[in-house]
Amino acid sequence: MAEALKAAYLIFGTNRPRVELAVRRLRDRFGPDAVERLEASDTSGEEAVAACNAGGLFASGGRAVIVNGVERWKVADAKVVGAYLDDPAPETVLALLAEQLRRDSALVKAIGKRGQILAYDVAKRELPEWVSAQLRERGVTTSSGLARELIELVGDDMHELACEIDKLATWAGDEKIGEKELELLVCPRGEVAPFGLTDAWGRRDARAALAAYELLLERASESRQALLTRLAALLSAHVGKVQACRRLSQQGLGPREAAAQLGMHPYAAEKAFAQARNFSEAELRRATVRLAALDLALKGGSRLPSELEFERALIALTKAA
Repeated sequence: MAEALKAAYLIFGTNRPRVELAVRRLRDRFGPDAVERLEASDTSGEEAVAACNAGGLFASGGRAVIVNGVERWKVADAKVVGAYLDDPAPETVLALLAEQLRRDSALVKAIGKRGQILAYDVAKRELPEWVSAQLRERGVTTSSGLARELIELVGDDMHELACEIDKLATWAGDEKIGEKELELLVCPRGEVAPFGLTDAWGRRDARAALAAYELLLERASESRQALLTRLAALLSAHVGKVQACRRLSQQGLGPREAAAQLGMHPYAAEKAFAQARNFSEAELRRATVRLAALDLALKGGSRLPSELEFERALIALTKAA
């Protein structure tokens, strides 16, 4: 038996797929002609209440008034809704949707007294576990750290992440998903995700580093010069973290202790520790100097094409001493 509906719901949060599911489940409780959709951008709290009180226009079995974007509303709108909930229209549900709201906002307080708050938030630090859980629910086997790499490619928009997770699950079947599959199936958004490049450097695999570099060039949405400058800076920062992890390892610290000390994610620290074992301290110092020279070359210090300067640097950084 379906649970009795409240007179009002306030639904919001960063987990947009979960918000959309909650709205869909609520909407499905009513007939198609018994749902009225409004936008807070052109609907006040008073007008939303008036829509709730306008009964008799729809078929029996109840009706729903859904107002999207109520984070725009003011305190006065929240007060009108709160007063309405003291004596709500029978068999009518008012559903208010927002991107994000403060937990102490007037609207949260108004709905909390007579209705139900449905807040679906996932903190950024919890995103990797959320992605991993979504993949597990779909029966997808993944390589270690894939969730963080997917986030690097897609960003932290949970709706886009959910779409990519569905795509990976559809493709996977009984196959394991790893970095290679991510590169083939996922279209990067936003800033460049250079983990393929840094991982190849960490393995001292020049061929893989050059291939990752070429892939980044193909997918770039910014100018070549801007991309190369950013990649050089990111690679330099990564080498610095590997060097720091190497020194902490020599002091007897493990990846988790190093992660806390350096402000890194434990998974990233584990990768940096593994990569540090492939380089001597002298090689890492030389890598820092070589990357500084690359930065100068990219900023006008060389007559060679920037792409060629970057390729030469990659080969020098990955080759054995």
